[in-house]
Amino acid sequence: MDVFPSLPLESWRDTKETLHRFLQIVGKIRLAGSPRRNHWWNVPFHLTGRGITTRPMGPIHGGDAFCVDFDFVAHRLVVRTLSGREASFPLAERSVADFYRDTVTALVALDIDAAPQHPYPYDLPDARRPFAEDHEHHSYDQAAVSRYWHVLSQVNLLLEQYAAGYSGKTSPVHHFWHTFDIAVTRFSEREITPPAEADPVTREAYSREVISAGFWFGDDTVPAPAFYSYTAPEPPGLVDRPLQPGAARWSEARGSHIALLMYDDARAAADPWAATRGFLDSAYRAGAELTHWERRRECPGGITDPRLRRDPV
Repeated sequence: MDVFPSLPLESWRDTKETLHRFLQIVGKIRLAGSPRRNHWWNVPFHLTGRGITTRPMGPIHGGDAFCVDFDFVAHRLVVRTLSGREASFPLAERSVADFYRDTVTALVALDIDAAPQHPYPYDLPDARRPFAEDHEHHSYDQAAVSRYWHVLSQVNLLLEQYAAGYSGKTSPVHHFWHTFDIAVTRFSEREITPPAEADPVTREAYSREVISAGFWFGDDTVPAPAFYSYTAPEPPGLVDRPLQPGAARWSEARGSHIALLMYDDARAAADPWAATRGFLDSAYRAGAELTHWERRRECPGGITDPRLRRDPV
């Protein structure tokens, strides 16, 4: 199989819309069942060898510690407790309403009190419709989900490699359920004051200068999968900085700019992995130079040992 297999948005849009809501349901359980971390690091999913996981949570209200996993090899949702109890069900042939019901039923069967506090989609067109009433989204193409999982796994490895090159504060590589992307973020030590109109989620996420890198699977705004990077706050002159490879570009997004390398352009490169790494590194350099980050925190190859360390690129 290709390093980056083909995954056009239109080939699995219905399945993606359904799966996105499945992830939001479980993500809201993670939100309810985990202690808050800076920049919401407690909330996203992490990857496993078979899918994605909430990681262990709880115990809540005296119950057993537990985790919830999407198994994209067996195509099942699995809830496990520390004491060894387990409940699971297939992901296919279920509407969002069915999935919500079966997830809550599994939690109740295991004596877990962690139902989502606001059981509605987040920042989606049907945000006012409860999950329990969504019979519209019911597509689950196992072959498409397997391709999504393969892409997600490869991008995770690439972002882990990219993350290793910076010794300053860096987020985990994690899969966000609210926006359905996978990302890693580098931070400077400089605090910023978010705009007064920023919502609480945004204020927590962007309380420091950041340069973020990631991948999304496409949506109505960018209707194709793409690698991305952005610097926040955006420094003047960012869009004048060069990007690699030649197919990469700066794109306007909600009043600021984001670096984009379309997934199909990365796939078409002679070395897709190297082309994508070059893109991420060039976008980072553009932001880091203009915001005067301390380049000494760069550590190519993950090396901070002064005897082995190379000069920053």
